[in-house]
Amino acid sequence: MTHSIALFETNLKSLPLLHRGKVRDIYAVDENNLLIVQTDRLSAFDVVLPTPVPGKGKVLTQLSNFWFKKLHHILPNHLTGISPESVVAPEEREQVIDRAFVVKRLKPLPIEAIVRGYIVGSGWKDYQRTGAISGIMLPQNLQEAEKLPTGAIFTPSTKAVAGAHDENISFEQCEQLVGQALAQEVRSKAIALYTEAADYAATHEVIIADTKFEFGQDGAGNLYLIDEVLTPDSSRFWPADQYQPGKNPPSYDKQFVRDWLEQLNWNKQPPAPPIPDDILTQTIERYEEALYRLTR
Repeated sequence: MTHSIALFETNLKSLPLLHRGKVRDIYAVDENNLLIVQTDRLSAFDVVLPTPVPGKGKVLTQLSNFWFKKLHHILPNHLTGISPESVVAPEEREQVIDRAFVVKRLKPLPIEAIVRGYIVGSGWKDYQRTGAISGIMLPQNLQEAEKLPTGAIFTPSTKAVAGAHDENISFEQCEQLVGQALAQEVRSKAIALYTEAADYAATHEVIIADTKFEFGQDGAGNLYLIDEVLTPDSSRFWPADQYQPGKNPPSYDKQFVRDWLEQLNWNKQPPAPPIPDDILTQTIERYEEALYRLTR
């Protein structure tokens, strides 16, 4: 794939900018719709790195579109079908083509809906310390990266403000934040979405170890899948042929960048170090491999 110049941030004058997140720039289209642009920014440990990853936003958009369509029967999503190029000025279309969605304005839930099928990352650290993840007790003597014998589990976290870290919370805390009925609906939908996606990915030699979903509601309280879905930014994708329990497998996602950062003498506070060219190239290759494997 040939890459255009990386887009670190958008500069649209034709629409009001509402929010610049770690990766996405969000603009108001009208009272019912938003424009979400997936830039090439990369965040790790809740800090935006100074080096963009060329083409990353386009990979996220393409893969999200694929999953939104594939999983629509489980839960409706926020896509409107309106062309992003149609809502910006002609000279701004280059900034949105292949990397943006026009979506319904919905109220995001104040939680990250994380589903884990394997024990790794912060879940592995929690388990080593307490024998549980987000208050869910797990069998003893599990190995790092082992498939959970209990089946996939829902381990929500808080949504931190910029610069702060998300915190794993128990299901009871999730119920306190969004209400009992909604928390149960989110848990069942999140597990159903993950399970169907993981079963599909397995037929393409990819293991989805875990993922993070975001949900929103309309004025009537209906639940929607929003944001991005099952991308290398929000999921751990492992090559099935290189997987073995007991160690963290190589991955088609930003874990590669996290691992590189962990080797540096960096305190995980801004400013983050720039990404060298060789790490950048390998990161792009991993993102594109995930897209290719899952959508071919």
